[in-house]
Amino acid sequence: MPFEFERLDIPDVVLVTPRVFPDDRGFFKELYKYSDFAAFGIKERFVQDNFSKSSKDVLRGLHYQVAPNAQGKLVSCQRGEIFDVAVDIRADSGTFGRWVSAVLTGENHKMLYIPPGFAHAFVVLSDTVEVMYKCTNEYSPKDDRGIIWNDPDININWTVKTPLVSDKDARLPRLKDAVKM
Repeated sequence: MPFEFERLDIPDVVLVTPRVFPDDRGFFKELYKYSDFAAFGIKERFVQDNFSKSSKDVLRGLHYQVAPNAQGKLVSCQRGEIFDVAVDIRADSGTFGRWVSAVLTGENHKMLYIPPGFAHAFVVLSDTVEVMYKCTNEYSPKDDRGIIWNDPDININWTVKTPLVSDKDARLPRLKDAVKM
């Protein structure tokens, strides 16, 4: 199997490491293969791919979509380095309000699978970053939601003291005031 799957402290969030095949020309890797993911238990189908480029200290998130268009994501960093975070916002979950993280880089090739029911964010650690992520549902503006990045009830240990946040993200509610899953 060309992927290694590692469940994080919140077991529904999975760190995925693809097998990389380097040679003197560069390298090759598979980013996703349904049969391997399904064999591990990740059976969602991805229907939309997104790509972003950001500068150092940019923080994007915490974003999610509500039903019927809740999104799972498979996040990968193609160039640079990010601190990637998933927050459990499933109201009936034993890990509600808890977060897990992983450092994803263009060099370590790791990816983070975040199922529906989680808010997602990342902050850029390198000068620039290119991030690609697959989604299990298409973007739906009417179902788009978020939580403020510095919610004290979640208490994420961001690695950047003063991140650059969009006006939209700066106005997001706290988890206690947000729409739960």
